[in-house]
Amino acid sequence: MKRKILLIEDNDQNRYMTTFLLERHGYEVVSAVDGPTGIELASRIQPSLILLDIQLPQMDGYAVARALRQNPALDRVPIVAVTSYAMVGDRENILAAGCDGYTEKPINPETFVAEIERYLRPRNGGNTS
Repeated sequence: MKRKILLIEDNDQNRYMTTFLLERHGYEVVSAVDGPTGIELASRIQPSLILLDIQLPQMDGYAVARALRQNPALDRVPIVAVTSYAMVGDRENILAAGCDGYTEKPINPETFVAEIERYLRPRNGGNTS
């Protein structure tokens, strides 16, 4: 069974590139174009990992991360921000909102999958569903 990654990203080109790279490495990618949809999907699909843009319509990625962390069913799901925010303090703010990690845009197609794979929990972590 393929591991499922939830991608919360509003930019079509970024969504296409990220999905292409991950699917090429054997992952199933489910996408949401805004925060509320991403929160709802995360609860429903129970992904192995959530990739989260910070600049989203309706609800920014900080608010999305905080909302995801309030759901006990998602507390062990790693959240990695994928964002162009790279100023002093941005990384700290992203981590304080509940993300486990951070990678900068534009993503490097050569290293992106390896960068985010380090956040994935082992498959045999106890939950067999």
